[in-house]
Amino acid sequence: MSTTPRRPIFPRLAIIFLPLVFSGCLTVPVEKSGGLGTVTVTNSNPGAIISAAQSVFPDYGYTPAFGNGINSISFDKNSNKLANIMWGSYGSPQTIRVKVKISQIAGTNDYRISPKVFTISNQGESGFESKRPLIGLWNAEFGPLLEKVATKASEAGPQ
Repeated sequence: MSTTPRRPIFPRLAIIFLPLVFSGCLTVPVEKSGGLGTVTVTNSNPGAIISAAQSVFPDYGYTPAFGNGINSISFDKNSNKLANIMWGSYGSPQTIRVKVKISQIAGTNDYRISPKVFTISNQGESGFESKRPLIGLWNAEFGPLLEKVATKASEAGPQ
């Protein structure tokens, strides 16, 4: 009596179901996408969003940074001692910079605001300032602040 080895069923099921799982990731509505910390502002405009951000971020110790445009605004905050140890040295204090990008959702008056977080070494030293992006959960930390910005800027209407 010959016995043929049974082939495992898991690889076959994976081949069938993995494309379904991954295609589900591509069906997220536009207004819900954008990454960690991203928020949608309804019926607004970039001026109202920037104004709201300028009123919310200072309450949390952030100051406006240079290089702002009509589609983004940046804020800086001196980091704590732990951040200085993690990314810098005792002689090179670190600054946390969050850049809020403003993107219009096509065909609507809604905007998506999304944070990009950086650590800055030697801030303000011409030619020596270095910027390192912080990824992942760092962006999510700004979700609650951006929710407050969205609440203030929503329903401002188009410019």
